[in-house]
Amino acid sequence: MIKDVKKVLVIGSGPIIIGQAAEFDYAGTQACRSLREEGMQVVLVNSNPSTIMTDADIADRVYIEPLTPEFVTEVIKKERPDALLATLGGQVGLNMAVRLSEAGVLDTYHVRLLGSSLHAIKHAEDRELFKEAMEEIEQPVPESEIFEELEPAVAFADQIGYPVIIRPAYTLGGTGGGIAHDRYEMQEIAARGIKLSPISQILVERCVAGWKEIEFEVMRDGADNCIIVCAMENLDPVGVHTGDSIVVAPTQTLTDGQFQMLRTASIKIIRYLGIEGGCNVQYALDTKTNQYFVIEVNPRVSRSSALASKATGYPIAKVAAKIALGFHLDEITNAVTGDTKACFEPAIDYTVIKFPRWPFEKFTLADREIGTQMKATGEVMAMDRTLEGALLKAIRSLEIGVDYLHLDKLDNQSLYDIRCLLHRIDDERLFVIAEALRRGIEPEEINRITKWDLFFIYKIQNIIHMERRLTDEGLNEETLRAAKRIQMPDTAVARYSETSLKEVEKMRKEKGIRPDFKMVDTCAAEFEAHTPYYYSSYGREDEVKPQGKGSVVVFGSGPIRIGQGIEFDYCSVHSSWALKKAGRKSIVINNNPETVSTDFDTSDSLYFEPLTVEDVMAVIEKKKPEGVICQFGGQTAINLATPMARQGIKIFGSSNESIDMAEDRERFDTLMGQLGIPRPKGCLVESVEEALEKTQELEYPLIVRPSYVLGGRAMQIVYDESELKQYLKQAVVASHEHPVLIDRYMVGREVEVDAISDSVDVCIPGIMEQIERAGVHSGDSFAVYPPQHLSQEIIDTIADYTGRIARAMNVKGIINIQFIVVEGRLYVIEVNPRASRTVPFMSKITGINMVEYATRIALGETLQSMGLPTGLVPPRNYVAIKAPIFSFSKLGLVEIKLGPEMKSTGEVMGIGHTYQEALYKAVIAANMHVPAGGNILITVSDRDKEEASRLAAGFVQLGYHVICTSGTGHYFQEKGLPVTIIKKIHEKGENCERYIKAGKVDMVLNTITYGNQIEREGFDLRRIAVELAIPCLTSLDTAREVLRVLASGGSASNQHVEAIQDYIREE
Repeated sequence: MIKDVKKVLVIGSGPIIIGQAAEFDYAGTQACRSLREEGMQVVLVNSNPSTIMTDADIADRVYIEPLTPEFVTEVIKKERPDALLATLGGQVGLNMAVRLSEAGVLDTYHVRLLGSSLHAIKHAEDRELFKEAMEEIEQPVPESEIFEELEPAVAFADQIGYPVIIRPAYTLGGTGGGIAHDRYEMQEIAARGIKLSPISQILVERCVAGWKEIEFEVMRDGADNCIIVCAMENLDPVGVHTGDSIVVAPTQTLTDGQFQMLRTASIKIIRYLGIEGGCNVQYALDTKTNQYFVIEVNPRVSRSSALASKATGYPIAKVAAKIALGFHLDEITNAVTGDTKACFEPAIDYTVIKFPRWPFEKFTLADREIGTQMKATGEVMAMDRTLEGALLKAIRSLEIGVDYLHLDKLDNQSLYDIRCLLHRIDDERLFVIAEALRRGIEPEEINRITKWDLFFIYKIQNIIHMERRLTDEGLNEETLRAAKRIQMPDTAVARYSETSLKEVEKMRKEKGIRPDFKMVDTCAAEFEAHTPYYYSSYGREDEVKPQGKGSVVVFGSGPIRIGQGIEFDYCSVHSSWALKKAGRKSIVINNNPETVSTDFDTSDSLYFEPLTVEDVMAVIEKKKPEGVICQFGGQTAINLATPMARQGIKIFGSSNESIDMAEDRERFDTLMGQLGIPRPKGCLVESVEEALEKTQELEYPLIVRPSYVLGGRAMQIVYDESELKQYLKQAVVASHEHPVLIDRYMVGREVEVDAISDSVDVCIPGIMEQIERAGVHSGDSFAVYPPQHLSQEIIDTIADYTGRIARAMNVKGIINIQFIVVEGRLYVIEVNPRASRTVPFMSKITGINMVEYATRIALGETLQSMGLPTGLVPPRNYVAIKAPIFSFSKLGLVEIKLGPEMKSTGEVMGIGHTYQEALYKAVIAANMHVPAGGNILITVSDRDKEEASRLAAGFVQLGYHVICTSGTGHYFQEKGLPVTIIKKIHEKGENCERYIKAGKVDMVLNTITYGNQIEREGFDLRRIAVELAIPCLTSLDTAREVLRVLASGGSASNQHVEAIQDYIREE
């Protein structure tokens, strides 16, 4: 072990964005715990408040501060760590280590870098050095050149021939990269890539799209011992980003010769680069000639490491942290088996499938094509003894409204259409391949078009053959067993055998056809393992003992997506820990490989299963727990509450009745009426005619949405009757089963409360106030604790209403209520009797672990017995602000204006002793900083001109230059403001687009003209800004706050840093 290292600084990965999701939270959490096991003092810096990693009990000192060199330097000054571990914070952590080292900060304060050396990081990340390193050890890389200017890059592409691939240096998830098929595309992608790379550098290389993509996860220690943890194969050929590809482990189609060749290459590379810890190598392989290229090396824990870790059970991050401290692989015990050492290569006796989860249901107009730039927000993982079974389980886990390998909308397509669709590389390709096989298109033809390996196409064909067998032979014991062996869900069996779901379930019970559970033990049962980590399969033997008395199931929240992010995983983990503390056994069911809840030691037993009624019931029937907890897994878990109650399973905490009271609109309205609590006027409709009739009494604008949703999906503001009709035709078809809610849309100040209730007493840790006007989804708005603009009277009313609602709804656990203040009156907008996305934020800044208390209440304790205060807890003497983070630049063609439908993928937090300081940190952490004396482009709709002119005057006073298009510009000039007027995008000459692309604009403020037809002008303007990474604000409220920050300047007082532990101690 390295001597003289007592205190280690760990850099986290910041907010969740597409390309950098929860896998680093999981790795960072595991590493922090691993370092502390060895007696290290751990200091953590991360700006993301919604993760387990930034909990006060994960590290000795947790700094939730912006991840910029200035702030991290302040932390180093204050804490004086002996060493820095940067390989667990994804690309953000690596880039930070490089910047601190180059600025001389590490030398000044004598901080040594643990894990991968700077030399290794640079050789893997800098494209030129990487190429030299590979040539040195005779590893083939595609022909390529590095460029910092556009012209020579285009000339090189012309010379080597199209298609070519463009990769910007030091970026994440393929941001800014792409495949160019001709000169025009080359100019567009290369210009964007140069702009988005922190060092303005791109690599242009020969494209090997269509070859097989293989990944190796390798570990190495300081004594040069190397092992391969896992080799994975992408079903999609090279050309689709591995994060957007369906991946299978172990590799299925490589010959032993090919496998050994790539294995040897991986070990050669990690040795040459001198990487200590985990490393991921990606290859392109041409199976016909056995020629391969090294595409990429990640000298850090990556998204694939999280998958490799969960697929094999080998705790990569934990081992990497110990290697960083100087331990060798043969000295580290494998925590899963408990007695073998970490130098054993894991063996797998099952198949694992990783399937990406895309956000396209949120962005119906988005470009659904997938390529070298990642678009998935999360992923699911499934395991089975058969590849077919793992694939079908993964599809059920996605929660995209499909329970099986079949898309209804493809039924009406002609054979010609299906052939055309095979050529498209998008999120539905797997379903199209299955449909093509159903229509009798030959596997060889599909292979020729899609470049998918024939092996995988034949596996999909096995599933199609099973459908035919069910249709031909009907339902009998033999066909049912065969269908269940490949994990076909009961609903699909019923559909193809033309019987009812009840018949299928009845036969399964009579014949005793139920799944068995197998253990994931890293060693294919060669040694005895002690970790209760299981998956289901229909074999003959079972490795699980029922837990029975004292065990409770916690439902996880499935894949990370917009509207249901890592916050809910945070809640599941805390609930599981609270159950253990209370002496119960916790059972977690989840399918997301990136998270802490699916770590092998978070719960007493873990089941990697889809969160559907059938799959969950199989676990419950096997384990026989006392009951289940549904309030912490977001909408996924809430949707399981009713089916569980119907099966007679005990629901701990708020009952199914309480949930229904909040979600059923008419019951909720009646309840509010009885309590005398005002809410916006509204109605519930089941058809277009009813909608037009009932809205006669309401004033436009109205806000419309389907009932039972999360994250404001398909929610919209309509301004007149024609827009209402259009919404009811396009977005949502109202029906008796799925009525639509229509409310009067009020403009005011939104306030949100999370409270803990035992149905008698209620504790409110704090109130959060939103900075943007109502109409922006709360997940997309800046929010501040404690509130800054509410009168004492309103605050008392909020506390009173919260208590009355929680008691009336008999809430046992957490309740989330959203209010709106309009002209001094308080209205209730929405009530959710479950944990919401603000719970981690509120728990951290108030020091009240809400999930733990809620879990204990669910088990029967009371607020009084736990010693919690009742009513509103007095506010702390500091201010915390949460700011949303978006991933728009990753999704082409997406409208970025904010509205009632949630669009952000993550969040950051600023905390300080004054509103000013907290706001400054939040704005810096959210990357909205504008350089002094910069140019601000303002174009606003007529109704906003008055207010915008006052903002513009503020910017001018601070020395900024204001640029406008004609309408806004002339208005500002009349007010006596100095502005530069330029032409609109569709006008020829020196227009907005040219101005922005020439780098003459540092920030865009653009508000939306009313009505919902995408007004192209603003849409194009906002898209260009986003693609070039220029802050683009669509709300005057946000702009006003940014102005306040700029006015306060980066004064030294705002650079003050303090650990969350210290804030909470201050009384």
